[in-house]
Amino acid sequence: MIKADLINKIAKEMTISKQEAETGVNLFFETIKEAILRGEEIELRGFGSFRFRQRGARAGRNPRTGEPVQVPPKKVLYFKPSKILKKMLNK
Repeated sequence: MIKADLINKIAKEMTISKQEAETGVNLFFETIKEAILRGEEIELRGFGSFRFRQRGARAGRNPRTGEPVQVPPKKVLYFKPSKILKKMLNK
């Protein structure tokens, strides 16, 4: 499913125009993006949560030359599905 499919589904289910559904979907995604950029964790009950993990610095290799390089620490965003969603997927 792509964003356009989501917009069409919402418009059909709620009997609203595609423009109104697109506005709602865009607002939803924009709100989530803003929260992520502020460093907030996002929890959608019954669906899952978006959280950050901190990766430490580590030694790596340049794949082209084989030289060792130092990879700096960074934040990584990951998605953790809810128990309900996991249960539904594993039926």
